[in-house]
Amino acid sequence: MNKTAFVFPGQGAQYAGMGREFYDNFKESKEIFQRADEALGFDITKLCFEGPDEDLSITKITQPALLTVCIAMYEVLKKTQKDTVLMGGLSLGEYSALTAAGAMDFETAKKLVYKRGSYMQSTVPLGEGGMLALLGCTDEDAIAFCRNITGRYGLLEPANFNCPGQIVAGGKSSAIDNALDKASQFNIKRAVKLQVSAPFHTSMLKPAGDRLKEELIKIKFKKPDNKVISNVDTAYYETNEMIAEKLEKQVYNPVRWEACVRKMIADGVSTFVEIGPGKTLSGFIKKIDKNVKTINIENIQGLNSYLQFAGV
Repeated sequence: MNKTAFVFPGQGAQYAGMGREFYDNFKESKEIFQRADEALGFDITKLCFEGPDEDLSITKITQPALLTVCIAMYEVLKKTQKDTVLMGGLSLGEYSALTAAGAMDFETAKKLVYKRGSYMQSTVPLGEGGMLALLGCTDEDAIAFCRNITGRYGLLEPANFNCPGQIVAGGKSSAIDNALDKASQFNIKRAVKLQVSAPFHTSMLKPAGDRLKEELIKIKFKKPDNKVISNVDTAYYETNEMIAEKLEKQVYNPVRWEACVRKMIADGVSTFVEIGPGKTLSGFIKKIDKNVKTINIENIQGLNSYLQFAGV
């Protein structure tokens, strides 16, 4: 069965100018940006369009900015949605997916991800934690490497299983600095230190998850209208009660993106539509299965490609 999945990117995809074409051409997109400014109490629209990039890279700004852009694009797409599609997102992108699927309204999601970004940013003091990409290795080799480094230099844990040969690890800065020249001993072709401010999706972020839980339990989530897959356990959200628990755990547990994609393919997805800035997810998906079709929507050209594919 040829199903379609809408997928939404996570932090790192942002750039100044993202979403501008949709704002200028579609009133429903413009309304989303206006609602975002009102919900947050500051001009997130200007930051999305003009930057500067340094400000857009601050986690508590990045997260609401990306959510705004993704939902502004989705608002145009949802009118063309013929069949029920599956949905998913990488890390922050899961919030965009749940919002698009009607599990929470946009204003609630906007305020929630702003707090999520603030908590994640403040939990680990700057300079005490970080992340590195492990390239050209198996999941097993990455896990063994992290265990070895943890035992010798301090905490290092797998944080993102993105696609074959690309795993991201996070942990203490001392562990990361010592790990860089030892990767080859564990059949890892290359280890690259990433320019991020905290060890996202590791146990070091547990206090941020605890703080976010206090916000999550206040929200009355609805059962998603579409099947949305969870990064934490690659299962679909079957009830609204699951949402708060899984979103809390997602803060300090690994993102299992490769397994999520494989699950959706096994469930009949043959086309993945990436909604949002960049083409990161499309690249990962093609490395997971080169036979599936990917369409990226970050501008009008991408939107037209999708509309042509969908026969709208």
